[in-house]
Amino acid sequence: MEKAIDSATKALEYCRAELNYATAGGIAPTEVCILDGRQAANLTWQENGFELLQHESKVTDWSDNEQLADIYYGEMVTQAKRLTGCRAAIISGHIARNPDQAKAHSDYAPIQYVHSDFTDNYGELTKQRYAAQRPFEVNALAQAGVELDELLAAEDLMILQFWRNVGPLAMDKPLAFCDATTVPREDIHAFHVPNYADGDFPFDTYGVSAPLAGREHRWYAFPELSANEVVALRTFDSRRVGTDLPYWTPHTAFVDPNIPAAPPRFSVEVRATCLF
Repeated sequence: MEKAIDSATKALEYCRAELNYATAGGIAPTEVCILDGRQAANLTWQENGFELLQHESKVTDWSDNEQLADIYYGEMVTQAKRLTGCRAAIISGHIARNPDQAKAHSDYAPIQYVHSDFTDNYGELTKQRYAAQRPFEVNALAQAGVELDELLAAEDLMILQFWRNVGPLAMDKPLAFCDATTVPREDIHAFHVPNYADGDFPFDTYGVSAPLAGREHRWYAFPELSANEVVALRTFDSRRVGTDLPYWTPHTAFVDPNIPAAPPRFSVEVRATCLF
């Protein structure tokens, strides 16, 4: 049986690469096997935490923030509702990762350590953020057609993120995604982010440690992602808080040994706050 498993894994192998896991003293580069998600069967965001979707956007210029707000947010709200069955979804902004943005602020460079974005308290933090009624959040609620009281009264919240490559197919520092079912709670460790890119919304995030001996994390990448594809990943779900069911989906940028001297990554990510 073990040989059959090894053989099946080998057939899916895309590359071996170093990923930066968390330790008490910082980060620990660790070589892992990254599998080709395009060749794997039945990877879904519900089960594994992430899923590759086909989606052709009407956006024609991914550097145009107005197009993203006017067109893309609505497209991803539609996707979030379709995928989760939520009654409403709110998108309050986006993050573009590209060389110009990285020069403007280092937080917008590809993140090269294994993490999952949010911890158990993110649902309450989200409600506090919108309750402050700053213009940005007020506008996001209005665009979503959601009243503040409706958000505050929501029994459950989920964060479904959408990550899209909008640059060259072969890119520097693409994303690798970890099968959430292979990452128990003992491997995740909360740490505080006092601000992100000089924002004023402190939150907690998870660093991820390497698996203990006898276990392994299963990593996947999707080579040559086009602008007509998007990866959905779940990074918070209040319905799973306090259980052993993962809502965390570890991910990280990595140096792809198959693409030496690759051009810089140009990507766009949005987070849909789904209300149930």
